Amino acid sequence: MPGGRLTQQERQQIVLGLADGLAYAEIARRIDRPTSTVTREVTRNGGPTAYRADLAHRATEGRARRRRQPSPQTRGTSPQSHGRDPEAMREFEELFTTVLMRSGLPKMAARVLVCLYTTDTASLTAAELVQRLQVSPASISKAITFLDRMALVRRERDERRRERYAVDGDLWYQAMIRSVQDNTTFAQTARQGVDVLGPGTPAAARMEEAARFLDYVTASLTRAAEEAREALGVSPKGLAQ
Repeated sequence: MPGGRLTQQERQQIVLGLADGLAYAEIARRIDRPTSTVTREVTRNGGPTAYRADLAHRATEGRARRRRQPSPQTRGTSPQSHGRDPEAMREFEELFTTVLMRSGLPKMAARVLVCLYTTDTASLTAAELVQRLQVSPASISKAITFLDRMALVRRERDERRRERYAVDGDLWYQAMIRSVQDNTTFAQTARQGVDVLGPGTPAAARMEEAARFLDYVTASLTRAAEEAREALGVSPKGLAQ
């Protein structure tokens, strides 16, 4: 099985496979590559509907050039813990960031969240985030504000009274509940629209249908979140061991 980076010809084959509606596994088989390679390539470069071979090729070359440049001392001098492969870590962090961005997170918020989740301590100070991501304190502050509003990070104080930003299993539950609350608000607003638009009119019927759909989804999400929290033993301090 060939190794190394994908060639431009292989990327063209991926484009053709996506156009034909083939699964990633089948595309990978045709170019004799692991399925994970094709999945990562497509996800990182726009997804199945926006993937372009030439753009993906140029983006890969750009990343390779940046990696050959000397890294800042704050990022390049400390070895990876637990014997992790630095190159594999960089690729995973890029992939994770891309997936979060495609779900709706701004780029810096996604980078901060990935940094927290790939840190063994699961919590960092603002100064540590600035150092790891090589961005300004203002960028970190803005990203944390967004993530905090979305219930995706938790603020806490360490023994030196410094504010730290943490992630744990309970945050996914809290984020899910926040989504449920938003859906409830949408449903209530839609039902107000029924009265304004006039019961029995096509527009009002559309609003009522949306509200009923959101009611059903809200109930299902709440039940699933509660069941998962209980089954997995999720607590405010993370997953039970």
